[in-house]
Amino acid sequence: MEKKPFIPGPRPRPNGAQRRQQQPSPKDQYATNERIRAREVRLVGDNVETGIYPIQQALAIAEELGLDLIEISPTAQPPVCKVLDYQKFLYQQKKHQKEQKAKATKVVVKEIRFGPQTDDHDYNFKLKHAVGFLKEGAKVKAYVFFRGRSILFKEQGEVLLLRFAQDLEEYGKVEQMPVLEGKRMIIMISPKKK
Repeated sequence: MEKKPFIPGPRPRPNGAQRRQQQPSPKDQYATNERIRAREVRLVGDNVETGIYPIQQALAIAEELGLDLIEISPTAQPPVCKVLDYQKFLYQQKKHQKEQKAKATKVVVKEIRFGPQTDDHDYNFKLKHAVGFLKEGAKVKAYVFFRGRSILFKEQGEVLLLRFAQDLEEYGKVEQMPVLEGKRMIIMISPKKK
């Protein structure tokens, strides 16, 4: 039996285990105190005279106040550092992110499905639902689903969706005209701003 030649390179890990990439924790996001690498920094804070200081002097000021020196803008020239308690700073950052998340508007999309030969009773029932969705501020995605040979009635489906959009004219505006995507013809209607 012949021996295989040794080829240098990364050794395979047992059981296919892979090295996990460590995600930086929020605490490692900002350089603090001795981890700040700049020679001089622009100092800001509550009980501090704002200005440009050598790093040693800035550290001394922070230590004198019993607080941390936090690099909040590392890309600025010189980097901006704040004198503040680090835990309090992290708390404020989390609070600020929560507020931003709460302010972001969430778009809700409600779907309504039709067949190419939907009768009037079904149509009116779905129209009533769509009116309710638009009044709540949700977008409505209405589509006609073509099954099998019913794709031959795509004109009928388009007429149905245009009629649907026209009936909802006072509650919403058409965002996207009827488009055929595979076996579905879709129209998007967004609520009118009050």
